[in-house]
Amino acid sequence: MIGIAGISFGVAAMLSVMTILQGAIRMFERILSSDSEVIVFEKNVSDLFFSNVPTADIEEMRAWPVVSHADPVLFGIVSSPGNPVVTCFGVTSEDSRLRSAEWLQGARSDFEKRTDTVVVGTRAAQFLNGTYGRALEIGKQKFNVGAIIRASNGFEDGGVFMPLKTAQEFFHKEGFASVATIKLSSKETRAEFKQRVEKNFPSLIALENEEFSRGYSQFKILKTTAWAVGGCAFLLGGLSVANTMIMSVFTRIREIAVLRVCGFSKKQVASLIILESLVVALAGVLAGAVVSQTGMSVLKSLPITQGYIDSQMDYLVISQVAMLACFTALLGAMYPAIYGARIEAAQALRFE
Repeated sequence: MIGIAGISFGVAAMLSVMTILQGAIRMFERILSSDSEVIVFEKNVSDLFFSNVPTADIEEMRAWPVVSHADPVLFGIVSSPGNPVVTCFGVTSEDSRLRSAEWLQGARSDFEKRTDTVVVGTRAAQFLNGTYGRALEIGKQKFNVGAIIRASNGFEDGGVFMPLKTAQEFFHKEGFASVATIKLSSKETRAEFKQRVEKNFPSLIALENEEFSRGYSQFKILKTTAWAVGGCAFLLGGLSVANTMIMSVFTRIREIAVLRVCGFSKKQVASLIILESLVVALAGVLAGAVVSQTGMSVLKSLPITQGYIDSQMDYLVISQVAMLACFTALLGAMYPAIYGARIEAAQALRFE
């Protein structure tokens, strides 16, 4: 049971961390890929918050025949009393994020009519105490809450939407956006579009959504963190398996001796111990997966985390974690298996 508990702890920890982080990555990907296929941003930036894409360049791209529409998006971090970090989106009224959201109060047609008006998600309205039609302090300025929307994406629902020009003035980025999300007229024109961006705008780079997800440094850091945390948990699980199997061998020395007398070879004895450790690992994987899924479901149901936790587990991750658990169990069983195989029957039968 100790070995199973150790492996299940490692599996539950790794699956939970991977699920939470991958869910966060998927949400951020949906922010960027909302009704778009290509992302244009500044070359050689470590984070999209530092990217600067001239809006004049975006207007030029919008006029290209291969482009269906191009949406400039300015990302920023704002603060309000009691909330030091609030995500801000500088967008236009035609942005797909606003078009796909449910407008509970206010209208999208009024979004850019006033520069002192913002739109807040339902979650942002809760923790910012924002009320429709009233002033809301953001940074060192006050804005009227012109609308409250409900977005399916947790980051967007907990964010503040400013008209693009207002956000540019607020963040001192006049004439720039962080990224441009591009919807092409045909998927076959992706290569042509990327080549044209590289030729016309040397300081910018265009990547398809899949390419961006694979190469974005922040995503790599999150995934590496998940595997590092899970690896530490599995190390503890492997040690518990090794301890369990060593104790099992010591308590069953006479049984092993009987097997040797009955004709079992050293390889067969070692195989039995290794097989037992694999059974322990598989039982731990099943228990850990159940614990992780239950925990994720509970977290997702909590009001404070609704929209931010995605409890959907990736089957590829589950299979990778299962293989890692079995590998850890095998490593933990190596010494007990070697020790058990070296037991001499004559001496073991006299063991007390």
